[in-house]
Amino acid sequence: MYESLPFSARNRAADISNLQKGNTDLMVIGGGITGAGIALDAASRGLKVVLLEKGDFASGTSSKSTKLIHGGLRYLKQFDFWLVKEVGSERAIVHKLAPHLVLPEKMLLPLIEGGSYGKWLTSIGLKVYDILAQVGGDDKRRMLEKKEAMQLEPLLPKKGLKGAGYYAEYRTDDSRLTIENIKTALKYGARALNYAEVTDFVYTPEGKVCGVAVQDQISGETFEVRSSYVISAAGPWVDELRSINRSKKGKRLHLTKGVHLVFPHEKLPVKQSVYFDVPDGRMIFAIPRGKITYVGTTDTNYNSDKDEVHTDFADAIYLISAVNNMFPDIELEMSDIISSWAGLRPLIHEEGKSASELSRKDEIFTSDSGLISIAGGKLTGYRKMAERVVDRIVSQIDEDEEGREVSDCKTEEIPLCGSDFKNFKQVQKYMARVESKLEGDGFGSYDAWYLVTNYGKQTEWILENFRELSDTDPHWRMIKAELLFALEHEMVHNPMDFLIRRTGRLYFDIESVREHLEQVAEVCALELKADAQTRKGWVSEMEEILRQHSSFTL
Repeated sequence: MYESLPFSARNRAADISNLQKGNTDLMVIGGGITGAGIALDAASRGLKVVLLEKGDFASGTSSKSTKLIHGGLRYLKQFDFWLVKEVGSERAIVHKLAPHLVLPEKMLLPLIEGGSYGKWLTSIGLKVYDILAQVGGDDKRRMLEKKEAMQLEPLLPKKGLKGAGYYAEYRTDDSRLTIENIKTALKYGARALNYAEVTDFVYTPEGKVCGVAVQDQISGETFEVRSSYVISAAGPWVDELRSINRSKKGKRLHLTKGVHLVFPHEKLPVKQSVYFDVPDGRMIFAIPRGKITYVGTTDTNYNSDKDEVHTDFADAIYLISAVNNMFPDIELEMSDIISSWAGLRPLIHEEGKSASELSRKDEIFTSDSGLISIAGGKLTGYRKMAERVVDRIVSQIDEDEEGREVSDCKTEEIPLCGSDFKNFKQVQKYMARVESKLEGDGFGSYDAWYLVTNYGKQTEWILENFRELSDTDPHWRMIKAELLFALEHEMVHNPMDFLIRRTGRLYFDIESVREHLEQVAEVCALELKADAQTRKGWVSEMEEILRQHSSFTL
């Protein structure tokens, strides 16, 4: 059986009690991909680490991206060569660490008459992109004539199409990438707690941060955790914590909203991923994923409630119009939307720049009290962001604790939980074995692909659960097997954690959510010893989320 440490909400009381005992080296605030990467980096260097997240892990920005580990081709237009080089190089590293979760994905960039990219500039740009991102072999860019482009994607417009660029990217599930980083950090001794909101900081008599005050969002109780150093990786909430710390000065965040829409694949049957022009000069993606195709993203300024970010009618109209404009045989309507997601980018404000023009570089702020905050950056660059900020902590340790040795960053060589694959070919072979195991139970290639690209070798736990269950419906039995794994190993507290973040079913298989919501809530209530009122509340909350994600009105 593939090793996976217990990580369960059943142990919450004991976990909180243990957190209050003694002092830890590093407190990380924020359980998105940046905080998860920091926890893994610091713990693997030998530091005692605690990670706290006010909601569920990856419940903010880190479950709302375009779900691509990509090199940032569009940043070449802004002459941001450093960013393209760094995230381009990181793509290959993260793919190596989890080839089941970070999957090769060819991208087609149509060249349209009057569009953003001309043929010559695209050819040069993609060549520079390959060089900066150190792309080799079959992944190197190719320039296609119109006929070749139409063969790869027949939905492209015959009129006005001049050809296409064809280049390599990687696709992922951002929530899964986050939880696997956290679980890998646990193997190095880190501790992590979701639904634990930092409400204040604890200070030494000299005014230095030495811990945090926390409110348990499950019980409502408050407690303190002491730590020698504190990093805020709270994404859109970084400035709120800086305000609490009385250190919000100088640079500040600029939040922009990105929206994605989900359609049944038969409504938008693209054969492969396409990165295409919008008439206003922006570019968006259309990405097929199993049963669905999703499109996005928007990029608009956001100044409303950070805890209530939704897709609105204008967002939906914008994206549908963009798709219908690029693919003339497609006539999407509002009623075709089956799901959506909307998230915030915590960018660094720059006077006079629009949302799309703002840099995606990360920045680190250090307050007079010692609080370190990191913001900005991209999903693709999370590992390097973590390395930079932990290096800063290590430098501080060298000053404060003479004689203590802390190792250098080693995350470039640490496979993420679920992976002992050497390359993607091994992933494909394992997928075929899983498919053969499931054949007699009415499952097919999609189901094997889904399990392996979510869980990697942890699929073995789920298959064992599946064999031991006695439920008659095999599809519910598989979902239940997943749920039992998530309850034991992935700190699930309620159906939303499971159906949205751990599995992505809200986005990629929404009908399974509607069909099995009551059953998922029943198992969660039984396993977590929740009462009938709590279970009823879960169902009502999830039903409201389903409505918000799939229904849009004026």
